[in-house]
Amino acid sequence: MVRAFLIRVFVPCQRRTVASAVLLALGMSGLAVSQLPSGSASAAQVTFTMDFPQSDPSHYSIAVDTAGHASYECVGKVQEDSEEQSYRTEFNVSAVNRERIFGWAKQAKYFSGKIDSGNQKLAFTGTKILSYQDVTKSFTARYNYSSLEPVRQLTEAFQNMAGTLDYGRRLAYYHRYQKLALDEELKRMEMQARNNQLSEIQGLEPVLQAIVEDTSVMNGVRARAKALIELGSGAANGH
Repeated sequence: MVRAFLIRVFVPCQRRTVASAVLLALGMSGLAVSQLPSGSASAAQVTFTMDFPQSDPSHYSIAVDTAGHASYECVGKVQEDSEEQSYRTEFNVSAVNRERIFGWAKQAKYFSGKIDSGNQKLAFTGTKILSYQDVTKSFTARYNYSSLEPVRQLTEAFQNMAGTLDYGRRLAYYHRYQKLALDEELKRMEMQARNNQLSEIQGLEPVLQAIVEDTSVMNGVRARAKALIELGSGAANGH
């Protein structure tokens, strides 16, 4: 039986498109979603999209607006023999990353021109798209590799962010289907966090909080999840 969930609790989803809270309450099948209030319709937005069929996830995109609202959505497999599933989460991006993203977008002239290096000898590392939209302009640029420094900075920032946020997809899956795998996944997170390799950990708070509150999960695992929530909260506030 499908159950309805409250906002900010992870609930099933099935599509790449943004699902409304009403549809989620009716119970779409798939992986987890968290919901936060959407930003102002007039806020500028930068979006990074990656499509790379040979990788996991094979597709993801991150959108950040000037109000600080951000979303991450992807399609991938948690296990090699499993079907691809969609995952989406929304969160508030840190002020530092928000300012950097829009600063680099400005330096790159909002992607209004060609940003791909045009070097056909370079290995294919996924089709990347950067787009900028506000009330007066809208630009989109596709590339494999860019020699423009602000574009390179944006690419690295978004890829690091995606690497962190994708933990949410796996943690949600393991929490639902394979709880014994949570400990190893959270240990990997802790190690990367200690090495400053994670970005926007607060975007994982809903799925981490669900683990903390689940008494059927081992206490040590719940403690790890709680510590990561606190770490993410501190980083988001610049501590």
